[in-house]
Amino acid sequence: MSGALIEIKELNKKYALSGSFFSSQKRIIHAVKNIDLQIIKGETLGLVGESGCGKSTLAQLITRLEEPSSGCVNFKGENIFLYDKKALKSYRRSVQMIFQDTYSSLNPRKSALSTIREPLLIHHLAGGKERDEKALAIMAKVGLKKEQANRYSHEFSGGQRQRIGIARALVLNPELVIADEPVSSLDVSIQAQILNLLKDLKNEYNLTYLFVSHDLNVIRYISDRVAVMYLGKIVELALNSDIYNRPLHPYTRMLLSAVPSCDPRKKKRIINIKGEAGAENEEGCAFQNRCSYKAEICGKIEPQLVKFDEQSSCACHMAGSI
Repeated sequence: MSGALIEIKELNKKYALSGSFFSSQKRIIHAVKNIDLQIIKGETLGLVGESGCGKSTLAQLITRLEEPSSGCVNFKGENIFLYDKKALKSYRRSVQMIFQDTYSSLNPRKSALSTIREPLLIHHLAGGKERDEKALAIMAKVGLKKEQANRYSHEFSGGQRQRIGIARALVLNPELVIADEPVSSLDVSIQAQILNLLKDLKNEYNLTYLFVSHDLNVIRYISDRVAVMYLGKIVELALNSDIYNRPLHPYTRMLLSAVPSCDPRKKKRIINIKGEAGAENEEGCAFQNRCSYKAEICGKIEPQLVKFDEQSSCACHMAGSI
């Protein structure tokens, strides 16, 4: 790991929802809230949290599929939101995405070979015959056979379609791959195959991953560092081993408590989930309504993500004392 490939500074994304039948006043949703985060070159950063916490929105901001309300995302020191059309095209060659839905992310009218070679065509990286050779080569790398090249997406299984998506992302030799819930729709045995494939490809192609998931077992297996997200904010950031062996934030503890285990000998403390997420305009900590460790300060001052030790950061007033 040698420095930050992506540096996120005070990133915000708000959505305005139209009013209801009883009120014309628009509701503002803060999907991403004042996020400061680095993705280190060569690492796999796991991003975990409940559905609706803003994980996918953050991924889409980094790929510039969404525009921010404020803040910046720096790629090698340059703000991607200031890129012109030419620079943006070059950036998208360096940063590719693997999508969650293996069916809707593929064009049903294109064969596997056409899907994988399309990025080469868009970026003018190879001629006709060379383009096909490169596409077939990356197909082989992800475990697809040459005779499957002319099949369409409906002729593949879910795991095979995800392999096509991975091949499409890697054919441009990107530096960063953002994997947005890439195994959540797959059977458990297929999940393991895809995760092992991603690990092997990372080592072979010197890739950096941002791996988005709500499954802590998946995140534990593949990540070097883990960022825990709650209602648009990063509430804990630490090494993989620290997150699972010494969680600092009560929300992280709650998530870990909910992870099922097949080992009857393994004993763990069950933390009951209570209450609901706080309102947008509520003062203090957004997690206070669900927290068993709530103190007086939690209802008055919103905690910020600060360093707890050399490798860990946490946004909790009670970190270290619970």
